[in-house]
Amino acid sequence: MRILLIVVAVAASVAGCMVGPDYKRPDVEMPQAFRYDNGQASDIADSAWWRQFNDPVLDQLIAEALANNKSVQIATANVERASGILTTTRSALFPQINYSGNWARQRLSDNNVTRAPAPNPYNNFQVLGGASWEIDLWGRIRRLTEAAQASLLATVEARRGVILSLTAEVATSYIQLRALDDQLVIARNTMKTYGESVKLFELQNKYGQVSGMTVEQARSQYETAAAQIPQIETQIAQTENALSILLGRNPTPIPRGRRLNELTVPVVPSSLPSTLLERRPDILQAEQNLVAANAQIGAARALYFPSISLTGAAGGSSEDLSNLFLGPSRTWNFIGSVTGPIFTAGNIRGQVRQAEASRQAALRAYEQTIQAAFADMENSLVSRQKLGEQLVAEERRVASYKEYARFADLQYNGGYTPYLTVLNAQQQLFPAELNAVQTKAASLVSIVNIYKAMGGGWVTEADNLTKAGPAAK
Repeated sequence: MRILLIVVAVAASVAGCMVGPDYKRPDVEMPQAFRYDNGQASDIADSAWWRQFNDPVLDQLIAEALANNKSVQIATANVERASGILTTTRSALFPQINYSGNWARQRLSDNNVTRAPAPNPYNNFQVLGGASWEIDLWGRIRRLTEAAQASLLATVEARRGVILSLTAEVATSYIQLRALDDQLVIARNTMKTYGESVKLFELQNKYGQVSGMTVEQARSQYETAAAQIPQIETQIAQTENALSILLGRNPTPIPRGRRLNELTVPVVPSSLPSTLLERRPDILQAEQNLVAANAQIGAARALYFPSISLTGAAGGSSEDLSNLFLGPSRTWNFIGSVTGPIFTAGNIRGQVRQAEASRQAALRAYEQTIQAAFADMENSLVSRQKLGEQLVAEERRVASYKEYARFADLQYNGGYTPYLTVLNAQQQLFPAELNAVQTKAASLVSIVNIYKAMGGGWVTEADNLTKAGPAAK
């Protein structure tokens, strides 16, 4: 017992000793500001930004997706798995206590050098409680625990990244769906207008007022619009199906709320590049992977040092079950062992080199993730600014084409210009209207991408919806 106390005291005195490098966040070169930042307050980046669209249907779809999406559920299961690995790894820091019991009946040979006991055959009952403990003098188990802890945190951040992407994808798909709805309305109205022109010209051609060429020119416009409608309807169905999968349900029709032009444009937040290091889940995940790789170096280097283990058992052993727990049946043992490497043919050195190389790879992945985050933020900011400028120009172009078509129609009816002029004006107006709707949607999506690129506290609010979200309707 005195030896045991001495060993425990020595273990406690060196408990803080761990081989291998302690983690320190690497210095990262970063810009002082984003080139296209608008300079607005950044605290709104922590709010549930999708509610700024003021569309209850969109709010409901995002809540349903967060509650039922399969990717979120897979990510949650991965977190539970990583938590289990941490518990298993950390358990080695503590004594492992077990029990065993057995019964045997046997007969020994009477012709052995050692006389067989009487009676022969005989019974043997045994009940033992045991304990074992590896004393973590060099911090190998603590480094493995540190790596498992970092891996768990990386998995948590991976789940947060899934939530971030899912929220943005649902909002993006919904905006694109509403844009396709508007394009379908434009195409149907255009086809209806062209159809009325065809009927009018067919009647005029019947009485010799217009030529057959004019009728066919009008018919070609009608068929152009008619061909556009199935394409848009296909895209609507495909977008609804993709959105249904995000919602965690089989493909079904998606409810609609506000029209595209009725959506409130969210405020564009601003941020400093340095804040991305604390806000984006992918950066935090990459850093935790680096922490885990760094800890594995210490675990590998600890293999160079001896391992000390203590094992013991106590209980009773008797030929008679009724005497099993009496004093004379008591039995115990205590064993201390020390094992260490002498020659491993490079086995440990190879493990250390693997760990050091893994840390180097994790460091470069961390740096690359940060650079990609800066690029995402810059791209989303410049897209928002330039798409806004493009949308203004396209809306002016649509207005000009409408005036052009109106004047061309007046001149044609007055006999001052051929129908080809009207045809040219209408042929340019139709795609211009479709493009303007598409650019409007892209402009709204660019704001979604800014919030996605920035990350932030809103992910936590979205995470809460995954735990208490509404059931699918």
